[in-house]
Amino acid sequence: MRYLLLVACVMIAGWSQAALPGSLPDGQNLPSLAPMLDRVTPTVVNIATYTTVQVRNPLLEDPFFRRFFNVPDQQRYRRTQSAGSGVVVDAGNGYIVTNNHVVERADEISITLADGRVLAAELVGTDPRVDLAVLKVAPEMLVQIEFADSGSIRVGDFVVAIGNPFGLNQTVTSGIVSALGRSGLGIEGYEDFIQTDASINPGNSGGALVDLSGRLVGINTAILAPAGGNVGIGFAIPANMVRAIMGQLIQHGEVRRGFLGLAVQGLNPQLAEAFGVDRREGVVVVEVEPDSAAARAGLRTGDIIVRLGERTIRRVTDFHGQAAVIFLGSRVPIEVLRDGRTRRMTLDVRDDPLEKVAGERIDRRLLGTVLQNFRGTEEAGSGAGVLVTEVTSGSAAWQSGVRPGDVIVSINRRAIRNLADLREGARLNEQQLLLRVYRSGQYGYIMIR
Repeated sequence: MRYLLLVACVMIAGWSQAALPGSLPDGQNLPSLAPMLDRVTPTVVNIATYTTVQVRNPLLEDPFFRRFFNVPDQQRYRRTQSAGSGVVVDAGNGYIVTNNHVVERADEISITLADGRVLAAELVGTDPRVDLAVLKVAPEMLVQIEFADSGSIRVGDFVVAIGNPFGLNQTVTSGIVSALGRSGLGIEGYEDFIQTDASINPGNSGGALVDLSGRLVGINTAILAPAGGNVGIGFAIPANMVRAIMGQLIQHGEVRRGFLGLAVQGLNPQLAEAFGVDRREGVVVVEVEPDSAAARAGLRTGDIIVRLGERTIRRVTDFHGQAAVIFLGSRVPIEVLRDGRTRRMTLDVRDDPLEKVAGERIDRRLLGTVLQNFRGTEEAGSGAGVLVTEVTSGSAAWQSGVRPGDVIVSINRRAIRNLADLREGARLNEQQLLLRVYRSGQYGYIMIR
């Protein structure tokens, strides 16, 4: 489990942290974050989760051992507890945002407010690919946080983290924004992190990263700790992404993310020269899926995307970060450079939940399969996944063990709900496809290389 606590020392020119004067020379009070924190800390809560897990003992699973020692043939379970943080984002309806990894697999969730009250919480929905979850509690005298526009923050801006590390309630620390748009970390499916110079400790995942006005800049999520300890590199999910994802979770209980039908790569000097453009920022379209939103809009391979929705696209991170908040039913403007001219188009992201597709359109390693979105049973991936309707005998998928009727519920250890999730999960690992499938009442794993 990953947790985040930001700890940094704000240095003010000419002052020593060890010996601050009692007042400034002109008699003014020292600068303080206390007034802002008085308003914001009541919006941050402690989250306690309780989970029932099966106790596994290889000896007790051996039928001969059980018969010899007359051990009853029954499952054994134990109760575990963990903690994290969350942020009240809608006081009127009782909605709280936290990380998915804080509450996943929890049987019971309770919330402790800053004033000491304890409330039972129910899970509204989760998005494992962005690592966000929304909880709901009784809206009893709650205080909600105000969102900042995370698209306007800059490297060097001061930020403050509020959370509950190591069970220490209402702990406040400070730092700066170290970098923006961090990705490629292998933490989540969609990565567009705010990086900050901060030490991170257990219990602060899901807490608030705020600006000096007390507005939510991001949700604290993870750290980079190659030596097993803090090295001052922490990550938070940007507030703009949090707001978009939480809206989907509240409205639908899940994220109905659309598929654009594009494969892109970053623009570099060699490609810029080849396409005859004098810019060095943007992404190049290298593949367009037939009958996709991109194909219907008229995009072609070789187009250079410079804007998607309201976001300027400078690198691949920008593209995927914006794609994470494009949902089914959206009409999204896109701006490209083609033959030296700027062209503006609209992506019509349609909802076609039961469309059957050939597996190779998802990933070349699924050649020989026919797939479609699947809903309808609680046993199979919480009622969602991808159904295998056909498998060609002798194909790589068939030889690996994929069969018609299998329901794929995760890929490379990432839960999926639809074809778009399956496609994205395959894209993130070019070496292998580790599929978790539901077949005849049981789960199993299939590896395709």
